[in-house]
Amino acid sequence: MAEDSDLERTEPASSRRLEDARNKGQVPRSQELVTFAVVMSGLVAFLSNGPALYQTLQNIMVANFRFDHATVSDPRLMHDHFVVACRQALTALTPIFISCAVAAMAAPILFGGWLFTFEPISPNFTRMNPATGIKRMFSIRAVVEMGKAILKSGVIGGVAAAVLWREREQFLQLIMMPPDNGLLYLWQMIRFTLLMVAGSMILLVAVDVPYQLWDYHKGLRMTKEEVRQESKESEGDPQVKGRIRQLQREAARKRMMAEIPKADVVVTNPTHYAVALKYTEQMRAPKVVAKGAFLLAERIIDLARDNKVSIVRTPPFARALYHHAELGEEIPATLYTAAAEVLAYIYQLKHWHSYGGLEPSLSDELPVPAELDPGAVDE
Repeated sequence: MAEDSDLERTEPASSRRLEDARNKGQVPRSQELVTFAVVMSGLVAFLSNGPALYQTLQNIMVANFRFDHATVSDPRLMHDHFVVACRQALTALTPIFISCAVAAMAAPILFGGWLFTFEPISPNFTRMNPATGIKRMFSIRAVVEMGKAILKSGVIGGVAAAVLWREREQFLQLIMMPPDNGLLYLWQMIRFTLLMVAGSMILLVAVDVPYQLWDYHKGLRMTKEEVRQESKESEGDPQVKGRIRQLQREAARKRMMAEIPKADVVVTNPTHYAVALKYTEQMRAPKVVAKGAFLLAERIIDLARDNKVSIVRTPPFARALYHHAELGEEIPATLYTAAAEVLAYIYQLKHWHSYGGLEPSLSDELPVPAELDPGAVDE
């Protein structure tokens, strides 16, 4: 059962999978949204340029249905008249064409984002497989597309029929109206009908856009095994990463141990914590060159003892250094005074061993702020 659940596509697509799909040209698209945008933009442009368009087309009709003997008898003149009429008509219709073209390009970009790739048109012979084509014909997607087509026909046809039925009496009265008034009323009726039909497409868009988004992300769902495999590929195998971290820690520990013979003093707790300090005249403050707890602290102490590095038992100072001083960095400013007393004691101790005299001593109460000492532990 667990293996079956791992093979089911229940996990949402990862960002990497979405990016791969996008690079292959797979982005959510809504044909209904594009159709609605093109129709509405074309209709708005048509209504905005209606009077000018009407006047231009009227002039073309008047000019080209007025014949004289010279034009009729000369095919070249008839051709020139035809070319001029076509040019004038195209010029008048250009704003509508441009608005439709802009809408056709802008709608997909707003919905699925900008994408430029040749992947969808690259040769793919699996698309020519008849079995795959038959499978697509009887798939759930095909059923949904058929339902959308039926809904589209019903909505658009129903709205158009309802509008025309509402205006049926006025439509019949057009026969009795003067031509100018009749054409004006017919134009108003056509404009209202077109707006209602185009507006009804909003219902199709409201249904299609969420469905396309859901279907797109559903098709890119992943199995749990695919998620785990992708995680290994992108982040690396956890076992390998663990081994790398272990090797890094061992290398850092070796570098740290190599610095202990160069230290001036190792302060201890005495066995729970051990911190090695080094100070030279070029340094602004003493630096922590090694630190550890429990077994590592014992190794630091043993290595310091073997290399004749001074070892000082200062529990509060050792605890404060271990918890608040970073390896390879200077100690906190609040511990300068305590470190100065320890280092002064070490220098005095070396002088006593070399020249004798009064044996130096270190105060049991070093100036360690209470907030830096996490508290005494069993020693």
